[in-house]
Amino acid sequence: MADAILVLNAGSSSWKFALFAPASDTRLDRGQVEVDWQNPGSDALDEILARSTAVLAGGRLVAVGHRVVHGGMKFAAPVQIDDTILNELTELIPLASLHQPHNLAAIRTIAQRMPGIVQVACFDTAFHRTQPEVAQWFGLPRHLTSGGIRRYGFHGLSYESIATELPRIDPAAAAGRTIVAHLGHGASLCALRAGRSIATTMSFTPADGLVMSTRCGALDPGVILHLLQHHGMTPKDIERLILQESGLLGVSGISGDMRALLARSDPPAAEAIELFIYRIGREIGSLAAALGGLDALVFTGGIGENAASIRERVVAMARWLGEFRVHVIPTDEERIIAQHTRRLLGLAPAV
Repeated sequence: MADAILVLNAGSSSWKFALFAPASDTRLDRGQVEVDWQNPGSDALDEILARSTAVLAGGRLVAVGHRVVHGGMKFAAPVQIDDTILNELTELIPLASLHQPHNLAAIRTIAQRMPGIVQVACFDTAFHRTQPEVAQWFGLPRHLTSGGIRRYGFHGLSYESIATELPRIDPAAAAGRTIVAHLGHGASLCALRAGRSIATTMSFTPADGLVMSTRCGALDPGVILHLLQHHGMTPKDIERLILQESGLLGVSGISGDMRALLARSDPPAAEAIELFIYRIGREIGSLAAALGGLDALVFTGGIGENAASIRERVVAMARWLGEFRVHVIPTDEERIIAQHTRRLLGLAPAV
C-alpha cells in the first residue's frame, strides 16, 4: 500500500502521466493514454485512475500536479488551483491555443471526478521570469507591454529539469554559460547563466523562434498583413497555417516528423532539415551574444536526444564560438512537477 502524487501532462492527442512517492523522487509508474476525441477527459482519466489504483494497492492520491503551458504575467511560480485561478488561466488560452485548453480540461475533469483533491499548476513560462526586463520586451508602445504583450518563453519545465541536472554532470557549465536546445515536436533554445534563464527563442506564444514540426517559427509580421490583405485569409486561416501547416511539414510537403524526413533522400526532405538546422545555428549565435560566450551546449527533447546526425550538424555550425562542451541530457518535466507539488503542499523535500 502506498500513497502518491499524480502528475499529468494533458495534450490534444494523449495524456502523459506519472506517479511519484509523496516524499521523494521515487517514480512508481508512468505512461501515456491516447485521447478519445469524443470524450477526451473522462476516458483518459478513467484509464489513468484504474492503472493508478492497481499500482497504489490500497493507497491514495494525495495531490495532482499539472503542466500548464502559460502562466501569463501573474504566475511566476507553481500555485494551488482554485476556481479563481482556473478562470484566470482560462483567459490565457489565446496565448497558447494549442496547449492551454487541454491542460485546463484535465484540471476540470479531475475536479469533477475527485472533488476536494489538491491540484497544483506548474507553468512552462515561469522559469523565464528571471530574464532581464529588456529580454522580455518587444519594440512596441509601453502601454501594450505593460498590458501583457511581451516575450514569455516556454518549455520552462524542461529547462528547469536540465538546470537541476547539469550541476551533477558538468558543474563548470552549470555555474557558467549554457545553451539548452529542446528539440522535439515543439522546439526552442534557452540561454542559461548559472542555471537561470537569460533569453529564449519562443516569445509571446510557442509559435515563435525555431522552425518546428508544424509551426513556422519566427516570421516577419508583414507576412501576416500580406496574407490578410492580399490572399483573403482570415485570422483563423492564418492561425492554422502558422501552427499546423508550416514548419518541417510545410517546407517538406511530406511530414512534420523528423524521423520520417531523415529516412528519405529527396530534396524537399533534405531542405526542410537544412532549414531546421540553419535556424538553430543562427539562434545559438544570438543567445551566445546574450550570454557573452558559450561554455556548454545541451541537447534534449525527442530530436535532441535521439537524432545524432542533427546534433552533429548543429554543433558544427556553432564551432565558430570556440571550444565548448556538448551534452545530451534527457529532460524530466514530470519529476520537476512532482517536486513543485510536494514543496507547495509542505511535504518532505526530494531525496
